Amino acid sequence: MAVPLALAGFAASPSLAQQLSLGQVSTYLNSFVSAEGEFTQINADGTISTGTIYIKRPGRVRFEYNPPEESLVVAGGGQVAIFDPRSDSGPDRYPLNQTPLSIILERNIDLTRTDMVTGHTSDGTTTTVTAQDPAHPEYGNIRMVFTSDPVELRQWIVTDDTGQQTTVILGDLAKDGRVPDILFNINREMRNWGN
Repeated sequence: MAVPLALAGFAASPSLAQQLSLGQVSTYLNSFVSAEGEFTQINADGTISTGTIYIKRPGRVRFEYNPPEESLVVAGGGQVAIFDPRSDSGPDRYPLNQTPLSIILERNIDLTRTDMVTGHTSDGTTTTVTAQDPAHPEYGNIRMVFTSDPVELRQWIVTDDTGQQTTVILGDLAKDGRVPDILFNINREMRNWGN
C-alpha cells in the first residue's frame, strides 16, 4: 500500500546549533494544536508539488495542492483520503495509524518511547530525528528535520511501507490560529468532489 503523503527549507544559522534532545523536540511538537503554512513536496518520482498544509492535532491534516495538480489529501476520523481529479472512482482511503505521519499527529507526542526513534543526529545546523511506530515498524518511518533558536520543524521525509519516499519542505507555520474542523471532514470532501 503506497500512501503518497505529503506529510512538509533549511534555515541556516551563522553559528553552530546544539543538537536538540528528543524531549525538546517532543515539547515543540506538543506546543501547538493547529498550524498552517505553505509546503513544497518532492514526490517519489522526482516531481515537485506545492500547496498549503493545515494541521490540527490529534489526527488531522490537510494538504491542498496548487494548480495544475489540484489534488487533495485529508486525514480525519482515523482515515487518510487521497483525492485525485483524474480518478472517477472516489478517493483512495487508508487507516491513518498505518502511516508514519500519524506519529506527529498524536495527541501527546513522546519521541522518548522505547523503540520509537531509530535515528537522532545533528549536522551543527539542524537536528534530524527518524521515528517509527514501535509496534509496527513495517508501516515505514518519518524523518523530521528541525532548526533550533527557535525550534521549528522544517522538513520531513516519509518512507512508506513499500520503501517509497516523499519529502515535504515546510515554510513558516502559523501556529494555533483558526483552523476549522470542517477542513478535515472526508465525507464532506467526497460530496464536494462528487464521489
